[in-house]
Formats: sequence, structure tokens, C-alpha cells
Amino acid sequence: MKKTLQLKGLDCAACAGELEEEIAATAGVSFVSVTFVNQKLTVEYDTEETLALVKHKANHFEEVEVVEETSIADGGRLEDGKILLHLANLHCAACAMDLEDILRKIKGVKEVSVDFVSQTILLDAENEDAVRKVVRAAGRFDKVKVLDGELAAPPKESHFREILQIALSAALFLAGFLLEHFGGKTALVRAFEYSSYILAYLIVGYPVLLSTVKNIVRGKIFDENFLMTVASIGAFCLRDWAEGAAVMLLYQIGELLQGIAVGSSRRSVAALMDLKSENATVLEDGEQRSVKPENLKIGDVVLVKAGEKVPADGVLLSRSASLDTKSLTGEAALREANEGDELLSGCINAGGVFEMKIVRAYEDSAVAKILDLVENSASRKAAPEKFITKFARYYTPIVCGLAAAIAVLVPVFLGLINGGGYGGYFSRWIETALTFLVISCPCALIISVPLTYFSGIGSCARNGILVKGATYLDTAAKVRAIAFDKTGTLTEGNFAVCGTRVASGVSEKEVLAIAAAAEKGSSHPIAKAFKNVETAYAAENIRELAGRGVAAEVEGKTVLVGNAALLRENGVEAAEADSPYTLIYVAWDGKYLGRIEIGDKLRPETKEAVAQLKALGIARTVMLTGDSRARAEKVAEEIGMSEVNAQLLPDEKLEKAEQLKKSGALMYVGDGINDAPVMAAADCSVSMGKLGSAAAVEASDLVLVSDNLKAIPRGIRIARKTRRIVTENIAFSIFMKVAFMVLGVVGVMPLWLAVFADVGVMLLAVLNSLRMRLKIKGEEI
Repeated sequence: MKKTLQLKGLDCAACAGELEEEIAATAGVSFVSVTFVNQKLTVEYDTEETLALVKHKANHFEEVEVVEETSIADGGRLEDGKILLHLANLHCAACAMDLEDILRKIKGVKEVSVDFVSQTILLDAENEDAVRKVVRAAGRFDKVKVLDGELAAPPKESHFREILQIALSAALFLAGFLLEHFGGKTALVRAFEYSSYILAYLIVGYPVLLSTVKNIVRGKIFDENFLMTVASIGAFCLRDWAEGAAVMLLYQIGELLQGIAVGSSRRSVAALMDLKSENATVLEDGEQRSVKPENLKIGDVVLVKAGEKVPADGVLLSRSASLDTKSLTGEAALREANEGDELLSGCINAGGVFEMKIVRAYEDSAVAKILDLVENSASRKAAPEKFITKFARYYTPIVCGLAAAIAVLVPVFLGLINGGGYGGYFSRWIETALTFLVISCPCALIISVPLTYFSGIGSCARNGILVKGATYLDTAAKVRAIAFDKTGTLTEGNFAVCGTRVASGVSEKEVLAIAAAAEKGSSHPIAKAFKNVETAYAAENIRELAGRGVAAEVEGKTVLVGNAALLRENGVEAAEADSPYTLIYVAWDGKYLGRIEIGDKLRPETKEAVAQLKALGIARTVMLTGDSRARAEKVAEEIGMSEVNAQLLPDEKLEKAEQLKKSGALMYVGDGINDAPVMAAADCSVSMGKLGSAAAVEASDLVLVSDNLKAIPRGIRIARKTRRIVTENIAFSIFMKVAFMVLGVVGVMPLWLAVFADVGVMLLAVLNSLRMRLKIKGEEI
């Protein structure tokens, strides 16, 4: 079993790694991933008891809490249709009246009452949209929190308290600094000076000190709180009051700026994923009824008004519709749909009102799959993420050990050499040791690397490319060869019968009718060519033969419909012909009837997509197809494909894929179903336009929301930029850490400057990560 838990209070990137390690040691846990950027814990477990233990460990790890999932029913939907919502932090009766006035003005609210004593809202609303607006407005009122379930939006991030604390601390620090340098040497001035520094320290430092004490009690040290506590208290012990206060003040400024930057990235991805419709209008017996998308059923007829999102996947019942698909696919152009066309959820109605019929429940719809993939993508970590997690696990204790050695062993050694004077040596080298402690915090790496991947995955999602994890984005950046299936990938997959070549004494109509009877029971894309062919025959015992065709029974006699090899294997002679079309050979009762020519148009963007891939330095673009060599070579020549492998059976496709992998990382692009073995063997697999198919999403590492092949080079560009920024951050952070250590050892790096430099490195790395939110050349189709 697998579950993703939402956390809060995970305010340290290094702590995420520690929590992950602790839960990984739990019996019954087979996989765990904790991500600091989106505050999520993904765990695979064997029993509900194991899950309860995981939640217990998470809830007792520092200040972390698991945000439990609840529903509106927990708040209480009363018999008369009214809703009872429970509140927290509503601290005064006057505030309750103010909140009630705000809620009463919301459109759709018929009646509302806010009770300060019971901390509840009693609400009568016209629709679910009004309820949501009430919940959001209440959650943003002062410090109020709505405790009832899925309608409760995450509280708006506010840094007012931290900013106020830092401002007060900075003012007191400045006062102390002025008194120290310009206030004279009297005892009273010194008392005010020390008091200013201590107050400045305590205002910003008490949360850090408190966390340090709690962690020591729990047996946890070497986190950033411990390091800053030791460094600042060490400075005070050396009677360097200004430096001790500066350490904590600069550290908290860095934490504030980090929180703002990371929060900005979270909000950008959250805004990107705002695809879900808040309600749907169901037409039932001539009446309109508003329901949540989760409550839609297959077969429901839904009215979509101008500007509304398509609530779930369906087919268009109206004559036409104009859809804005940019938020879903990244394509800026409007899409015109006609009656019978499939509509994906998340598209916005850019025209007039239309009706549609739901064909998939919300949980199986495009939007649900997109949200699930993006939400859980952070749990699949790339190699650099795993490296920095392991690096941090050893780096901090090693540097702390060096700091202890510098503080104790170096002064003793120098004292022995110079025959005494230990006191002077200890003061100098303890300060150097404190500098080492400050530098030992690996936040720049632990925050910036996952944040870069998180932003990269979000950038891909914004452009209609769903990446199932950072590890696959990393692989896409290293691709050196790309193999394509032909049918339905390079071509549109809209097959049609273009002609026939029949044996003597057989009519064209009979060949088509017999083939249609067998193919109408097949799931292969080519079977679509026969959907409009009339047949009086009924096929039984239909069997799909991978890479060969279809076998069936018609009037008790065996029908074979497929390639020439299928007929020869069954003792029917069929002369193999060259043709620019896909050829289907037909035999009935051991007799060859003829062949059918099936046409399929190339996708209009295929040639440009292949050219863009070559411009990216991917020299090997390879076609792997079971189609005839003549047809495959014609297509390859038309689009500029560098290599062609035709007439391949599934096991031969797999063999070719293994050979291609020897020249570098291989990406395979296919339909995600018939090519499952090749997709599994490829380093990175891509399925196209298959959000309606759970099997396709499961089989591939990347999913293209639309069928536009130009998304592939665009995705590779994003992946390469992501990996480049990750590499920059790792190299820059490690280099600067080493440089600061050297400067600290030679005595030219005071403690406050070490903190300033360490915070600066972290911020530069985070800001560099946020470059992923900027558009790059070729990101738009």
C-alpha cells in the first residue's frame, strides 16, 4: 500500500533527510521519501498499523505535524441542508461579528452565523462554490483556521511576525553597536550596550534555542539550530557580544529570505496546477443541478458555460466548442472541437455554452492524473538529490569534528611547541572552530537541489509534459538516442482503407467484410480503419497475435488478418509486396484472399520535431516498427529520421532497444500499451496523449498531455537546464564552503562574516534554482 501525507512544520531541509532516514528504519516500510519543498511524505507500507507508526514518528519529529485528511461531512451537513464548520483561533466576540459581516457579503450565501463561544460557522449557501468562498474567507481572517476538511484551503503564508522580530532585533543591535563604538566607556553605557545585544539575540534566537533544547532531549544534534546555538553562545563566552548577536540575526534573516523564496516556488506550482473545476452543472430531467466534479458519474450530461473549466473527461454533445487548452497542454492556440470529439478535463470553454457527456469518473480523468503525477513526482528522487542527502549526512558531523579538533588540539599543539601560552591560543582557535560550525550547515545544497527539480517538473507540467519524478527528468537530460514507434506516434493513427489487391475469383467487398469482422474485435489502432466497413459476418474466438495480426473464427473457419509472416506461419502462401501503405493480408480457411492497403497521415509537426532533436545534438533518431520496410523508409525519408528498423516483432524491438542503449541513454516514444516491454527497457519512456489510459500512464516515465511531438525537444531543453542548474549549485556551494574554511583557518573570516557568507551562498543557490521558473528558448510550442 502507498500513501502520501501532507506535513506542516518541516522547516529545515536537513531535517527532511533525518525524518526520511528514521521512517525508513520502521519495520513494514518498503519505501519512503520526504520532500522539504512541498512538505510531503510518501510511504509504501504493509499494514495500517505500520502507517499509524509512521504518522506517530512524523508527529513526534521536532515541530512536524501530519495534516490529516477530513471531509466536509466531518464538519456536519445538517438535515436541513445547512453546513456547520468548526473554527480555531477565533479569539474575541467582536472578531466573530466582523467575520460574520465579511461572510454575509459573499455571493451565494443565503444565511450565515458565526458563534464565538462554540467557535463555529452555521452556513446556508446556494451552491458548493459559495461554501468554498466562505471557507477561504474565514481561513484568511486574522489567525482563524477552518478545521473541516477538504474545503479548507491552505492558510496564506505570512512572514509578518518574522519580519517584525528581525526589525526589532536589528534596531536593538544597531543601538548596541552605536553604544559600543560611540557611547563612551562608563559602566552604565556598557550595561545598556550588553542589554541591547542580549535582547537583540533573544528576540530572534529564542525559537532556535528552544528547538535546540528539544532536539538534544530527543538525542538529535548536528542540525542547523544546534550549530547556530553553539556558535552564538561560543561568541558570547569569548565576550564578543556583537558577534554573538550578529550570528543569530543574520541566520534568521537568511531563514526568512529562504522561506519567501521557497514559498514563492510552491505557490507558482500550486497556481500552475489550478486545473480543477470547483463545480459542475448536471442536466437532469430538464433541471440544472450543481455538483462537485468528484460526484459526477459516467453518462452524466453536463452543461459547460463560457469561461468554465471542463470538470471531467467526456465527449461533446453540442455541434461545436472552442477550448483554451494552454493550462493543460502548453499550446497557446484555441482548439476547435466538433460533436463526438473527446474533451479533456481542465480545458477552459473559450466560446459559447455547450453540453457534454461524461465518459470517465473524476478520479480517472486527465486533471486527476495530472495533479496526482505532479504532487507525487518529488518522491522519485534523482541521483544528485540522493548524493546531497548522503553528503549532508557525513559532511556536518565531519566538519563539527574538525571544529572540535581545531578548538582543542591545535592550541595544545602550538602551546607545546612554543612552551606555553595556551590561553591566547585557545581564544584564537576557538573562534576559528566556531566559524567551522557556522560553515558546516549544508542548507545551500539541501534546499537548492530539490527546489531546482521541483521547479523543472513544474515547468514541464506548464508545457503539457508530465514527469513522474526527478530521476526521469535527470535521465531525459542525458538522452543520446531516441527511438520512435511509427503507428500512432509519428503518424496520426487515423487509419483508412485506401485500396485492395484481391486474389482471382474473390471480390473486394468479400475481402473487406471478412477482415472487418475479425478486426472489429481488435484493440490495435489499425482496427479503426474498418469501423465504417459493413459486414454480414460475425467473428468468434478473436485472438490478437502480437506483432503479427489477428486470428478468428468466421462460420467455423479460421480467418487470418495481419502481415505476410502470419499467413506463412499458418501454411498460407502470401507474396510479400512493397508499398507506401501499411499492408494487411487476409486468408480464410487456408485460402489467400488478398491484401488491403491502409493509409495513415504523418503528424504535421513530426519533421520539425525531428529537426529540433538533431539541433539538440541527438544524432540517432530511430524508427522501430512492425510495418513494411517500404512504408517505413518512405516515412523516415520524409521526416529526416536517421535510422529505420522495419518488420520487427515485439521481441526484436526489445533487442534493437538494448543495442541502442549501448551508445548512450535511450528515450523511447510510443503508445504506452503495445510497446510495454521496450518502454520498460528504455532509460526513459514517453507515451503520447494517453491520459485517458491508466495503462499508458503506468508504463511510461513521461506523459505528453497532447499529441504534439514538439513537446519532446522542449522537454529535453527543460531537463538539460534543470540539470545544469543543479550542477552549478552543487559545484558553487561546495567550492564556497571549502574557501570559507580555508579563510577561517588563516584567521581572516570573522564569525559574523562567516554567517553572512554562508547565508549568501544559500540564497544565491536558491535564487539560481528559481531561474527554472523563467521561460527558456523553445519552451513554448
